[in-house]
Amino acid sequence: MLSKDKIARINELANKAKTEGLTEKEASEQKNLRQEYLQTFRKSMTNSLHSVKIVDPEGNDVTPKKLKESQKRNKLN
Repeated sequence: MLSKDKIARINELANKAKTEGLTEKEASEQKNLRQEYLQTFRKSMTNSLHSVKIVDPEGNDVTPKKLKESQKRNKLN
């Protein structure tokens, strides 16, 4: 998870971009922070999906094959 300071800075830069615009340095910082945020989000989402098991009303495991394979690979790492 990204630190509260970094998230606050992302929001600060977004607000400044809307009101008065960003310098080249600030725009570069914003781009880097957004990339870091997205990378962290994607990793978190992937980890969440690795703990998912889908079961139909009859109790049968209907987890998609691709997800099961990914879960197995994740356990090996």
